[in-house]
Amino acid sequence: MIVAPARGIDEWEDKIQRSLETSDIPETERTAIVQAHRGQGLFKQRVLQFERACRVTRVDNLVHLVGSHIKPWRDAGNAERLDGANGLLLTPSIDHLFDRGFISFKNDGELLISPVADRGSLEKMGVRGEGNVGGFSREQLPYLEFHRDAVFLQARPRMDR
Repeated sequence: MIVAPARGIDEWEDKIQRSLETSDIPETERTAIVQAHRGQGLFKQRVLQFERACRVTRVDNLVHLVGSHIKPWRDAGNAERLDGANGLLLTPSIDHLFDRGFISFKNDGELLISPVADRGSLEKMGVRGEGNVGGFSREQLPYLEFHRDAVFLQARPRMDR
């Protein structure tokens, strides 16, 4: 099964980034926010207070990990964009799956796989099926709830029946 990528997400995030460039936000904060969007800088350092490795692949070399926002950058306020509790350290392929809603997590760490995700592709990216990746901190839970409600792709009944 081939699923089309979410349309408009990249364009929307680029628009937000351009609006930040002309905002009243001080330069240092604006730079930190833009770097947080790219998964580096201050945000990644703050995520390290909560995470040590990719929860799915267990890769722990920081060179191979990005700071991934749980509540997407496009939906977050400036403080949330820099909040380490709003982040996970993920390998780029797992970050892609998480950002696009093909995977998510329950509060207790159980991996959720979207019914629209292609299982063969997930396996090739290191996702072997459901499992538990370990619990999350209290501070991460509201962000995970947002991700499950607003990002995670869930099967919807067909309306043409």
